Amino acid sequence: MCVAAPGRVVSVDEGRVPMRPGLVELADGAVREIDLAMVPEAQVGDYVITHSGFAVRRVGEEAAMAAYRLLGGRSSP
Repeated sequence: MCVAAPGRVVSVDEGRVPMRPGLVELADGAVREIDLAMVPEAQVGDYVITHSGFAVRRVGEEAAMAAYRLLGGRSSP
């Protein structure tokens, strides 16, 4: 089973078109390279939902914190 997980964008590399890789800190504290191309409005500090190495949606901080609690992660990245 695959689970989509929230994370906070910590950096974005705009120079690798058509990809838009960014570093995203997940609920467990791990930092992963995630492709942000499907969420072009995502910027550093924003929260995104990630799935299989891709950001699929931008979410607000409140929604991300609720998901962190449900997943048993830290209260914030």
